[in-house]
Amino acid sequence: MALFLALGIYVTVSVMNLNQLVSACAESLALIPLYILFTSSLPWFFISQQYLLPTVYSIIIGLCLWHIYQNKLSIARIMDLKKSGLVRNIALGLGIGMLLGSVEYLILHPAPSFPTFEFRYLFRDTIYMLLFVGFGEELLFRGLIQVDLMKVFGGKWGLVLAAAMFAVMHLTWRSIPELFFVFAAGLVLGYVYWKTKSLALPIIIHAANNVMLVAILPYLTR
Repeated sequence: MALFLALGIYVTVSVMNLNQLVSACAESLALIPLYILFTSSLPWFFISQQYLLPTVYSIIIGLCLWHIYQNKLSIARIMDLKKSGLVRNIALGLGIGMLLGSVEYLILHPAPSFPTFEFRYLFRDTIYMLLFVGFGEELLFRGLIQVDLMKVFGGKWGLVLAAAMFAVMHLTWRSIPELFFVFAAGLVLGYVYWKTKSLALPIIIHAANNVMLVAILPYLTR
């Protein structure tokens, strides 16, 4: 399905005389089935569990950077990681992310990954969630897909559609409540990016949410 969806998008863009904004939006949406296609084709059984997240999200980041290069976009303009307000972004991001992560934990109740809590695992998971998961997903869904959807459908509908795409990518949890939660979290992250025009705060919120979900609360609530 991912293969035919990606091919369908590229064939449509190539054959039909589409508006430039619609064409760009379709190409950014094609990154989702491409990501599914690449990750489902890799021999995951050869990769150690501790390197799984960096490997998967390196593919996402690589696809995003390839798309940015091919379309002559400005990575600096998309990211806009301003040094000013860094402390404020960290404090606000941690606050919102910890709240969202607590709610998501109540929905999923993931089991601890290790028998005991250790700071080395917390540090590793924080790096993974910040530099790979948070950065990769925010670059894809907010920095590329949401921006293009907003250009085609307008601010509000672009925000809603990007959040819906974000929720669909989390169907692997096989949880209806989680689907609604991720959609709501996508709205929050998208709104923050829309207002700040910077990925700094969404990345911190996303990372803090995931760290609470998998690296802190499973050990505190046992």
